[in-house]
Amino acid sequence: MDNTTWLANHTGGSDFILLGFFSQSTHPALLCVVIFVIFLMTLFGNIILILLIHSNAHLHTPMYFFISQLSLMDMMYISVTVPKMLLDKIIGVKKISVPECGIQMFLYLTLVGSEFFLLAAMSYDRYLAICHPLRYPVLMNHRICLLLASGCWFLGSVDGFMLTPITMTFPFCRSREIHHFFCEVPAIMKLSCSDTSLIETLMYLCCVLMLLIPVTVISSSYSFILLTIYRMTSAEGRKKALTTCSSHMTVVTLFYGAAIYTYMIPSSYHTPEKDMVVSFFYTILTPVLNPLIYSLRNKDVTGALKKMLNTGSFKVL
Repeated sequence: MDNTTWLANHTGGSDFILLGFFSQSTHPALLCVVIFVIFLMTLFGNIILILLIHSNAHLHTPMYFFISQLSLMDMMYISVTVPKMLLDKIIGVKKISVPECGIQMFLYLTLVGSEFFLLAAMSYDRYLAICHPLRYPVLMNHRICLLLASGCWFLGSVDGFMLTPITMTFPFCRSREIHHFFCEVPAIMKLSCSDTSLIETLMYLCCVLMLLIPVTVISSSYSFILLTIYRMTSAEGRKKALTTCSSHMTVVTLFYGAAIYTYMIPSSYHTPEKDMVVSFFYTILTPVLNPLIYSLRNKDVTGALKKMLNTGSFKVL
């Protein structure tokens, strides 16, 4: 069946219906307020972190450059899902058009895929800083930082460009109700009346590659880091290295754990309720936790924040 026939027979201009969280909640108004507060906290926390990094000369290092990129990704991908969900609740509409669904899916896949690789780049940066401190300024200069960040964004967009068109060109002749709060690939595939085994296999292989490569980089980096920390004679240096690395590993565990469940665990183990809870965890809670993890446990960031509060203004460089 060609795309023209598919569009005429199956899409017909009809919209999807996002059932979302609120239909499952006994207190939807309260849940809406909680999600709105989390959304504002995410935007505020990540914006403050980005401004601190750009305004304080002491934070102009590769590590904080990557953290600012992480904050940018977090703000963008929570903005892809939450405003639409809250607005639909307020105005009493649950519909999303097919083009809007495709755009939301593409942006989400791109941002999440980019973050997979960015977390790997951050671990590689920590490996160079701790294991090769003398060569670190040369090995991780500004140009290399830009190349790594650009590569992360590019690889994430490849994920979006590959999975979105395939998913959205399936014929949807079953119920138009999506048991989710946004257009996530597994939830959309359940609506198709055709055989989805091929795309499920492709998605699995894609996620294996997108997870395997970063996880290999992260595991290798932290194996060498732990070995180097063990050999350190300075107790202060060991403590600082462990604090920095533990913050990063906390973020990695939260993000990758939820992603592995969503995209790599067989569909027979999934239920709509479990999928929404896991997606809520890593699309809404993780972005608000990241600035807390990287600021409250980091003396450089807390020091810059105190300085900013004392002066009462930012000096943007």
